Amino acid sequence: MSRAMLAIIHKDFRGVTSNKRLLLPLLIVPLVMTVAIPSILMAALLASPNDPDLQVLLSKLPAELVGDDPSRALAELMFNSILPVFFLMIPIMTASIMAASSFVGEKERHTLETLLYCPMTLRQIFRAKVLAAFLLSMAVSLASFLVMCLVLEIEALALLGTLLLPGVNWLMMLFLLAPAVSMVAVTLIVRGSAKAKSVEESQQRAVFLVIPVVLLIVGQFTGVMLLSPWILLGLAAVCALAAILLLKGAVAGFTYERMLG
Repeated sequence: MSRAMLAIIHKDFRGVTSNKRLLLPLLIVPLVMTVAIPSILMAALLASPNDPDLQVLLSKLPAELVGDDPSRALAELMFNSILPVFFLMIPIMTASIMAASSFVGEKERHTLETLLYCPMTLRQIFRAKVLAAFLLSMAVSLASFLVMCLVLEIEALALLGTLLLPGVNWLMMLFLLAPAVSMVAVTLIVRGSAKAKSVEESQQRAVFLVIPVVLLIVGQFTGVMLLSPWILLGLAAVCALAAILLLKGAVAGFTYERMLG
């Protein structure tokens, strides 16, 4: 990686941290998704363990996992099957916040022409913008996971008298599926940012990326499809392939006319 690319990445990071319009959502959204919602779910599950819908979910688990403590089984189910899907919202929303401002932000600050005059090819500039948004997305995702674990472990210890151990699903999510989904989101949004008129217009593309995640969440709560490590591995492979194809296509179709048009 060249020093010029590193300079662009550093500039984009600094642009986010110094812009309250971008920084506040970057802090609030992960806190809601990893602290507020999981805490509410934990309280709701433990308050009504005999709810018929929850019993349907428990019936899909092996008997040895349920054991004599349905409350603990529900907490484990939430932590290792339902929450990993919620977690996918974080890389998507984080990517949308930074990626949406990548090029349209330069236009709003009237620095686009200066950026295009730097000693880099247009493809290198595009890759630097994508990499900046991707790295920030992964950093926020990892920090969010650590905060979520800390909060839920404290709650589980207080309410159940035991700790919840992250399962294989979390390894698949953190190191395979989340990065692949993030790269898909970043590539699509950065590419759209080049022709968008405002940051808000560019961020609208993220809405379409959230829909599949919402469907997965519904599948978890209804018991239609509880995610297993193999399903997550398959989804990660599909998303990684999509990210590679999208990145190649976006780089190939990225021109000065598209930027300045």
